[in-house]
Amino acid sequence: MHTIEIVNENKTPITDEQLEKAIIKSISKLTLKKVLLVPPDLTRFYSMAGKITKLYYDLLINDCIVDILPALGTHEKMTKEECSLMFGDIPYEKFIVHDWKNDVVKLGEVPADYVFEVSEGLVNNKIDVEINKLLIDKSYDLIISIGQVVPHEVVGMANYSKNILVGCGGSNMINQSHMLGALYGMERMMGKDYTPVRKVFDYAQTHFLGNMPLFYVLTVTTQNQDSADIHGLYIGNTREAFSKAVRLSQEKNLTYLDKAPKKVVVYLDEKEFKSTWLGNKAVYRTRMAIADDGELIILASSVKKFGEDLEIDKLIRKYGYIGREKALKLVDTKKDIKDNLSVAAHLIHGSSDGRFTITYAVDKMTREEIEGVGYEYADYNETIKRYNPKTLVDGINIMDDGEEIFYISNPALGLWAERKKFF
Repeated sequence: MHTIEIVNENKTPITDEQLEKAIIKSISKLTLKKVLLVPPDLTRFYSMAGKITKLYYDLLINDCIVDILPALGTHEKMTKEECSLMFGDIPYEKFIVHDWKNDVVKLGEVPADYVFEVSEGLVNNKIDVEINKLLIDKSYDLIISIGQVVPHEVVGMANYSKNILVGCGGSNMINQSHMLGALYGMERMMGKDYTPVRKVFDYAQTHFLGNMPLFYVLTVTTQNQDSADIHGLYIGNTREAFSKAVRLSQEKNLTYLDKAPKKVVVYLDEKEFKSTWLGNKAVYRTRMAIADDGELIILASSVKKFGEDLEIDKLIRKYGYIGREKALKLVDTKKDIKDNLSVAAHLIHGSSDGRFTITYAVDKMTREEIEGVGYEYADYNETIKRYNPKTLVDGINIMDDGEEIFYISNPALGLWAERKKFF
């Protein structure tokens, strides 16, 4: 399809009218009987994918069957309340749960020699291309993948084919892609296109997804209080649409700092973050900003567990956030970690490798739990007496006693880096 692109010349956010016209245009010439919508889950609330999904649903439901498959990856399924919050009054029974362990089929493989080449010799394994079986169900006339392009710790820039290959993918692709990213290094990839993991996804897109009745709806957003502004909208099935979204996200979602702050305070939205598996975006997205021997304080009132998946949660509790070298040794010596490489990658990603301390301020987990995985513990209610998210502003804040902190209200929407570390 011809790519639909909206970026206002005056740099104002896209209006609701512009958004709706683009959505209508994307399907106006199609005769459809059955459509599958693939949005993210509530952890990408500020993508505005919920709003877009509702627009498509309302346009289509009177003339065809519409199913919705949230791209959960390894995340737990959405509750009725979460679906209502993100997608409005779409009936809950329309949402299908992606089971990354059981509901996938293998389409093919990314060859080991290709993985070896793009990883610069770090990885020499084939990677299975597994996706939810609904995505190859011939009864669907159209599949619409909806999501946000934003800096990401595993692939560099999120979305496009990642929404299908990981969000609706199987264990081998999830494990291998996460480990590939961890081995290559987050700091080498975050905020950048054409990373080794993205090249693997591009290979799979070209060889295995290209003939599917699939197109992508990509947004670039920034937070606006309890909602978000859409600065760019790209609808199409070409790599060019994603590349354009990447360039705009690099402009809107990257914050360069000339001086590395010694203390960074990050707030985790109660709607989005209920585990460290998700909440550690506070770690990933600030690693390149925090000064050596600095401190990261994470305000996490809703975090109540480590992993979204029960088995993953147990492994994090067992081994803790131990950093790169120790995690790689576990892969060589412990079968439970070798069989769950996404966990090994997460243990690397969630550590500062001893460069700065990480303090989780919580009220739904105990000191023993938090310290047991290698973090510092703080009581949430006591911590916000000093660092109150209702009074702090994004960026530099000077406390009453003269202490300087750098505050971030939503780590999911950006990447913060000391300028010299990024370029």
